[in-house]
Amino acid sequence: MATRKLSRTALLVVGVLYIFAGLFYRDPWKTDDLTGIATMLTAVRGQEHAWLLPQIGNYAYAQEGPLLTWIGALFIQIFSPLFALFQSPLEAQITAARLPIFIYFFLIILTTWYGTYLLARRKECQPLALPFGGEPSPQDYGRMIADAAVLFIIATIGIVIRMHETSNFPLIMMCQAVAFYGMVRMLDHPIQGSTLAGLGLGAAFLTRGAIGGVPVLLALLALVFFRNMGRRQKWWLLWSLVIAATCCLLWLLCAQNTNEYWARSYLFWNNSLFSLPTLRELLSTLRDLSWFLWPTWPFMIIALWNWRKWMDSPHIFMPLLLLAASFITVIFQEDAFESEYAMLAVPCAILAALSLPTLRRSFVNTLDWFSIMIMSLAMIATWLGWIALNFGWPPKIHHNITRLLTGFEPHISALTLVLAAGVCVAWGLTVSWRLRSNPAVLWRGIVLSATGLTLTWMLLALLWLPSINYNRSYKAVSQELATVIAENQIPADCIRQHGVGLGQRAAFYVFQGVQFSFDAQCRYVLLQTTFEKIDDQAEPYPDNARLIWQGKRRPDRHEVFRLIELPPR
Repeated sequence: MATRKLSRTALLVVGVLYIFAGLFYRDPWKTDDLTGIATMLTAVRGQEHAWLLPQIGNYAYAQEGPLLTWIGALFIQIFSPLFALFQSPLEAQITAARLPIFIYFFLIILTTWYGTYLLARRKECQPLALPFGGEPSPQDYGRMIADAAVLFIIATIGIVIRMHETSNFPLIMMCQAVAFYGMVRMLDHPIQGSTLAGLGLGAAFLTRGAIGGVPVLLALLALVFFRNMGRRQKWWLLWSLVIAATCCLLWLLCAQNTNEYWARSYLFWNNSLFSLPTLRELLSTLRDLSWFLWPTWPFMIIALWNWRKWMDSPHIFMPLLLLAASFITVIFQEDAFESEYAMLAVPCAILAALSLPTLRRSFVNTLDWFSIMIMSLAMIATWLGWIALNFGWPPKIHHNITRLLTGFEPHISALTLVLAAGVCVAWGLTVSWRLRSNPAVLWRGIVLSATGLTLTWMLLALLWLPSINYNRSYKAVSQELATVIAENQIPADCIRQHGVGLGQRAAFYVFQGVQFSFDAQCRYVLLQTTFEKIDDQAEPYPDNARLIWQGKRRPDRHEVFRLIELPPR
């Protein structure tokens, strides 16, 4: 078994292309992308207490911790003046707010790689010695497994879009990866490892409250029963808890003293997160995880089966511990979805990488052909949809696409076409290299999946980013509302809202600085409703209310906004 390590340059290029594609040159999208930007801009724009307590304008956003806001607002203040030299002030702030995503992503990759490397080079994880020697060294074997773990993260389908959002999604993955590396490091450097684990735990709580912190906390507490940890190492777990508790309690005390209402709302949100799941909810979660964690979860199951006699060894026990703690948290959380599923991605990828040494060559070859087929079909579908949008053929596909992009005027860019063609050429060269050279390395089974997903994502970003941005952006309708407010000389600080969603509230604040009043005496109300409710006359305002404006995002066939003036009381 050859253990030739993956080229560092190639891995870095794939990582940079993966995270850069689709990150810039677009508006923030609903919901998490917009709310993350909104809390950062609220702090930068000087809203009271917004640096300490996340807010969307004057709305107390007591559903997340402050860490995302702190980092994003700091980057906006430092880097937005530079970007403002060639962008509008708002675009410069949005661009600066996205820069930390690079840090999150590469810290995920770095800590996952080193944590996996430390586990894979241990004696328990080594392959059996060959009769006449020639087996790989522990360092070479560890590097190969670590390379595969990184590739599995990049190949995970469910994280590719959410990794590019200014939300807590990439940040919570980073916190868990740091905590995992700290847990592993405790085996040989207890002080360093417990410090990193404590920082990861504290950062997870400050990012997503109980949702982010409970999995790491459960994993750390379970290490007390891990037989491969000595008593001295287990005592250092207390240091991890002290670090995390200090970070969280200091912030909570400041929050309580600054804004008691916000602190009470935050604690209420955390207390209402968990409940016993019904069978239907459990099956729904398993169904969603099956596509979110593809293609890592089948390999994870294979690893657990093939390594079943080594369950108490560190290389299986530690990632499985974090995976199980995250899975339990997701199962018992109400309405868990992608933001919560993120916590499963890193431990699942590590276990998946550990399956590769146990796989037969025929299985790996089957995976290669499956990756070639799926990614090639995805690229063909991407091109076919783009042709239908721009040239009207095939007509049925053109009709289905234009229904979702009402009012969109497509534009063909020569540079975009050249880059998109280059992506397809790169995919062809990658497939050709894999089939011609047939490298005898264990990461060969996942390299096509990771590279293929990265190139497919790049192709989507090149050909479809303008149309996706048109479909998901609230910029136009926000500008329209701001114009109506100005033309009708409506007091901007005396507009209430009814039924306006969190993402929409964030959009109006980000793009136009619109904030909604809580004063019941304000006669102007912005309603978010649907055409069905309007037709059924199910609107919650009197018949003599005056309709000032009605607007919507042109691609949306249901959602509509109405600005009304209530009659004097």
